[in-house]
Amino acid sequence: MSSQESTRAYLPSLEANPRLGDWLRFRREGFVEMYSGKVEIGQGVLTALTQIVASGLEIPFDRVHAIAASTERSPDEGVTSGSLSIQHSGAALRQVSYEAKSIYLLAAAQHLKVPVDAVTIQDGCFRAAKQQVSYWELADDELLNRTVAGAGAPFTNEGTFAERIDLPDKIFGLPRFIHDLAMPGMLHGRILRPPTASATLESCDDQKVLACDGVVAVLRDGGLIGVLTVTERQVDLALTVLRRCAIWRSVDETLPDEDQLDDWLRSRSIDSKVVSTRAPNESENSRSPVRTLKASFSKPFLAHASIAPSCALSLFQEDKLEVWTHSQSIYNLRKDLSLALRMTADSIVVRHVEGAGCYGHNPADDVAFDAAWLARSVPGRVVRVRWTRADELTWAPFSPAMAIDLEADVDEHGSVLEWRHTVWSNGHSTRPGRSDSPALLGSWYLDPPFERQAAINVALSAGGGADRNAVPSYDFRAWNVINNRLLDMPIRTSAMRALGALGNIFAVEQFMEELAEAAGADPVEYRLRHTTDVRARGVILEAIERSEWNHDLPEGWGRGVAFARYKNTGAYCAAVAEIEALENIKVRRLTLVVDVGIAISGDGVVNQIEGGAIQAASWVLKEALRFDRQRVTNEDWESYPILKFTEVPSIDVHIVSSTASSLGAGECSVGPTAAAIANAVSNALGVRIRRMPITPDRIVAAFDQI
Repeated sequence: MSSQESTRAYLPSLEANPRLGDWLRFRREGFVEMYSGKVEIGQGVLTALTQIVASGLEIPFDRVHAIAASTERSPDEGVTSGSLSIQHSGAALRQVSYEAKSIYLLAAAQHLKVPVDAVTIQDGCFRAAKQQVSYWELADDELLNRTVAGAGAPFTNEGTFAERIDLPDKIFGLPRFIHDLAMPGMLHGRILRPPTASATLESCDDQKVLACDGVVAVLRDGGLIGVLTVTERQVDLALTVLRRCAIWRSVDETLPDEDQLDDWLRSRSIDSKVVSTRAPNESENSRSPVRTLKASFSKPFLAHASIAPSCALSLFQEDKLEVWTHSQSIYNLRKDLSLALRMTADSIVVRHVEGAGCYGHNPADDVAFDAAWLARSVPGRVVRVRWTRADELTWAPFSPAMAIDLEADVDEHGSVLEWRHTVWSNGHSTRPGRSDSPALLGSWYLDPPFERQAAINVALSAGGGADRNAVPSYDFRAWNVINNRLLDMPIRTSAMRALGALGNIFAVEQFMEELAEAAGADPVEYRLRHTTDVRARGVILEAIERSEWNHDLPEGWGRGVAFARYKNTGAYCAAVAEIEALENIKVRRLTLVVDVGIAISGDGVVNQIEGGAIQAASWVLKEALRFDRQRVTNEDWESYPILKFTEVPSIDVHIVSSTASSLGAGECSVGPTAAAIANAVSNALGVRIRRMPITPDRIVAAFDQI
């Protein structure tokens, strides 16, 4: 294998984008521009990537300018997802910076007429024999107009503290989000959604709408209908009138029975696959099972529930389309816009602007289509579309519901010999750019409509979907993991933070607790009994020590522990939860220990672990999509409650010191936190709740079954 081939196998982002100049550009003004295909969505990734480049080039942090991703200039790194930004983009930029420094070092030596080994670097200046020349004086795009040469750039001092470059504007309320973006002559648009997903538009008398103040146009293509106005207040009023004028034909009872969701999941048409299996070898067959234990678990459909609804802007002029979006996949979005609008991809530029934060496939891509479709009717005018709260909570892609059956054959000591894990769920991805039909809500209502694709699961080798973390993280001698993907998708599903790992770890780590109880074993000792992975044992033991596991709790309190290695290949995380069980369950304290390899930005890692833990607490205690047989019914925070600031627990995060390769942190705390809370509830109350969310009604029902 050649050096370049080994580099591209080692660094996947460089395989797709091997040209050094696609990543860095030195400017004579005294700074270097950094281009990444990964986008800032509140995880602090641009700060960490800036640290990597500054370290690799041996220049001050403030001389690196992170350029927002766009299809016009940035490398195509696919989707910002899966906690892979540091692993992929960070590794690529480390290699690119290392090679760029070597190239400029040689250029400096030639300029100074000295040997390369006589040159030192300080503050972007190359110095030798009382002479110096800087990156900025030597700046020449042609120097980086070459492909990456090799792999193996060293880690240096990247883990030093650096202030987040995105936070000052957010803290002081300065314009930074896409919602703050305003342009001269901008129009405001809204799309009228049907009363149910299956409804068809029969007629619409738009004359009353056109008579409203500020209305510029009412647009219709098939069942897609929208309005443009001069101000945002006017567009809200016009949409209200438009809703009264539209006549729809609906189909009854296309959604499942919410109260029978687990049965519905198990009864649908499925694509069933054995995703992982291991048979015991001859030396392991000496012990025979003496008992089989079984349990079933489930999670509901979940909404992204972003605090700020999705927003996009678009401008169409001279047969070119520009789109400003907070999408996590700008190149994939460009592909689907090209399909839906029947334009060439080269005629579309997609620019990323920060949104208010979302980990997964929320409506950012859908609202981008809305803005682009409306903008084509008013060439030369920028169109801004912001979804309403009701749109966001009823029309977004949702995290799929999951039903999970677990079985374990144990020996005379209660130790697991063989493990069986079966999942029923819709696929966990309908992201744009992965099909011949656009994955954009509005495109499904055009005339003719584009086909709605059923959600897929990416291959387990690429992180998986419903089967993520279904493969055991423990040293069982045998296992069999089956994933049943539902082919019916009456409720639109796609990726949400951690994908299937939330449901699978919630189930696995509760079942491990039940197995420990059946064996009469301490739950910590039982987990340690089943793993020889030094890093796994390390985070578990550290979490136990830091949480003061054996200290007495007040009456009505409970404590629980859980562990997982995210995706079986990512970061290690152990969580200990302390809860108070009164009229409601309140999480009082969370202790989380993570091993993410080299932590590029320690503050950023802590931020991500805390955020994942808080979101997991909200999911496991409060959240569930509500729907009747026709439509999703949660339209506000009353019908879809999320964790409040007053309910956030005390959180202690410890990062294990490591010299191993960096691993993503954004999603690894989700599953262990949810499972630890569930185990703490069982510890406090003596009953186990196997369905999310853990609500007072479910606790009462569990007591009734004792």
